[in-house]
Amino acid sequence: MKVRRNILKTAVLLAAVAPLGGLMTPATAAESKVQLMFVQSAESLKADDKTLRLVNVSSQTIYFTDRPVRMAGHISMADYLKEWTAAAGPNNFSKDPPNATLSVYEAGNESNLLTVVEISQPVLEGRDLVYRYKLLEGKVPSKGGAAALFIDWIGPGGGVGVGFHGVGVGGRGIGVR
Repeated sequence: MKVRRNILKTAVLLAAVAPLGGLMTPATAAESKVQLMFVQSAESLKADDKTLRLVNVSSQTIYFTDRPVRMAGHISMADYLKEWTAAAGPNNFSKDPPNATLSVYEAGNESNLLTVVEISQPVLEGRDLVYRYKLLEGKVPSKGGAAALFIDWIGPGGGVGVGFHGVGVGGRGIGVR
């Protein structure tokens, strides 16, 4: 797997809300092992065989990392969407779409429905975020209650996928290339 971009630690330390572009510049050896993962939450979900619609999605996307350097924060939807463009650099999400685990809550069900997909082509439509998707594991419901989308890493190493704390499936786990 191609090495994406390194993380600039001071950008995160200086700002509670930092655009991803500021996080993706050269850094120290320890910081170069950082993988940013993302979480988006929405009031509900609508889907068909090609698209996922996160209904009334949060205007902020959460990012976080795991060891060796732990970071977390929020970025605006506009900054998150920039990672899908060529302006983000040669290894942007549109060139290498991420895997994601969709978690959908339904009242009365004992556990959340979990589905693993590859997402692409996000479009903000009013307060909804619409992705095209390819099913990797599970079943995508046509509608659902509160939803969270746990999105794969950007940066060197691994993230959501095989080998990463058992979350999701796919070829992007720690040490998987």
